[in-house]
Amino acid sequence: MVTQQQIVIEHHGGPENLKMRESLLSAPAPGELTIKVAAAGVNFADIMARQGLYPDAPALPMVVGYEVAGEVIAVGREVDAAWLGKRVFGLTRFGGYSSHVNVPWQQMFEIPLGMDDYAAASVPVAYGTAYALVVAMGHLKSHETLLIHNAGGGVGLAILDLARHIGARTLGTASAHKHEFLRQRGLDHAIDYRQPLWATEVMNLTEHRGVELITDPLGGESWRQSQKLLRSTGRLGMFGISAASDSGVLGKLKLLKTALQMPFFHPVGLMNRNHGAFGVNMGHLWHEAEMIRRWMGDILQGINEGWVRPYVDRTFKFEAAGEAHAFVEERKNIGKVLLIP
Repeated sequence: MVTQQQIVIEHHGGPENLKMRESLLSAPAPGELTIKVAAAGVNFADIMARQGLYPDAPALPMVVGYEVAGEVIAVGREVDAAWLGKRVFGLTRFGGYSSHVNVPWQQMFEIPLGMDDYAAASVPVAYGTAYALVVAMGHLKSHETLLIHNAGGGVGLAILDLARHIGARTLGTASAHKHEFLRQRGLDHAIDYRQPLWATEVMNLTEHRGVELITDPLGGESWRQSQKLLRSTGRLGMFGISAASDSGVLGKLKLLKTALQMPFFHPVGLMNRNHGAFGVNMGHLWHEAEMIRRWMGDILQGINEGWVRPYVDRTFKFEAAGEAHAFVEERKNIGKVLLIP
């Protein structure tokens, strides 16, 4: 057994509900690896779980966290001993906010030479989600235009990397102070979503035709607006409802408001408009390990070729996990935020 440090959510609410504790981690089960964690990614799903708004979250007290990077220090039965000592990154089904964690080997990948642990911990959720949105389901082509909502977030930057590799034209919404960074990353047109005429700007940039693919993590009214910006054969990829984020009663009310604002996608309406709508939730793909490994193979190739460029905005020690959550919740980050044991 290993003594592990964990960040535990004991009660739903604000960032102050993240607490440190120690516990014993059991030996890895058959098919599992024990990872000594060097960095764990913070995702918006973690924040909504803390707020009590994430239906898939485990029961309280809970340890969230979907992705880690670190070193394999033990292997369970039925696992190749060659894993021992390898530097790895991958997906965790919660529990990632830990100094040590047991994970099925199928969810782990060897870190490429030259990549540090922090960059590696920024890959699994962001680039896995981006790959599903842009390649597997969005089928983006080089002659098409993509609109990336929340382009400055971890998933947004990953989507931008994939779109640039494909050769598509890219538009992105973000706060004005993030625009110069996004242009330097290769975004063709940055749009301030806080301006009331942002949707008009999208239509002007596309000569009033609209865009072929939109990726939207906001939900509610944003999905309704996005649907109106689709060109014929356009697709709307939805992967979150961060517009509902808030703690306590206000969070529940915002969730209800967001739900009421969501568009209704009727099959006949989609046919008549020649539109498509789909959703992505990486947390519901645990049974598709082989599929994820294929996706990650392409992403690893992108890392080796240099066009996959994970970007870490800030790191926080475990003791400052509440600060990390507040930083992401207030949408201050550009790219990924990590927790360091």
